[in-house]
Amino acid sequence: MDWLTDTKIPVGKTAKTVFDWLQANGAAFFDGLAAVMEFLIDSILWVLQTPHPLLIIAVFVGIAYAIQRSWKTALFVALGFLFILNQDYWEETTESLTLVLSACLVCMAIGVPIGIAVAHRPRLFTAIRPVLDLMQTLPTFVYLIPAIVFFGIGMVPGLIATVIFVVPAPIRLTHLGISSTPKPLLEAAQAFGATPTQTLWKVELPYALPQIMAGLNQTIMLSLSMVVIAALVGADGLGVPVVRALNQVNTALGFESGFVIVIVAIMLDRVLRVTR
Repeated sequence: MDWLTDTKIPVGKTAKTVFDWLQANGAAFFDGLAAVMEFLIDSILWVLQTPHPLLIIAVFVGIAYAIQRSWKTALFVALGFLFILNQDYWEETTESLTLVLSACLVCMAIGVPIGIAVAHRPRLFTAIRPVLDLMQTLPTFVYLIPAIVFFGIGMVPGLIATVIFVVPAPIRLTHLGISSTPKPLLEAAQAFGATPTQTLWKVELPYALPQIMAGLNQTIMLSLSMVVIAALVGADGLGVPVVRALNQVNTALGFESGFVIVIVAIMLDRVLRVTR
């Protein structure tokens, strides 16, 4: 089999050449992108950390009740955040929520328009599907290498790696929601003289809203799953104590921080769960 390995396809060398070229010629773009992402992160972090924790908890409880109209869900959110305060993980939790919310804003801003576009252009979706598969199946640690090269160490590379990993979810679910709009609804809208824009806003998007909200839910869950990996590139949050516990073989610290991550994930899932 030596003859096969002697003609090795230069996948790694090609990737390195591309990244070296981008690093040499795209410094201004990456610096600007890093500045925008850092401003977004700092703004959300300021909102979450400046007020008293009990005030932030009250806001989240109010949001939970407004979305779900369930006092049980609101009570669960309140108890969950009070448990986090009791375990002294409030600062780490707000840092992780900052990363999650930042990734959510970026992914939904990118994913929903692309999902709408590919729902109306089946050939375009066929063309980008392998790219989406690659983004979701490529080991997430691989994303950290170019993130460090282009953005250094900190919250920004963690956010970029998270966005790359997560953005296929809102694209796919938005595409699914728009493309599954029943034809009788579309034909009725056209019969009443609706323009394509009016059909999109008044028929397709309302029908696809549960799928889009499911995409939002998946975006948040997948972003939260990246907090530990993002900690490896210097991102603050709940991943830091998990990594520290792993390095120190500290069972107590690992279980505490891991359980807090689970609580945050369950709270976000319960609050954002949408049924048709």
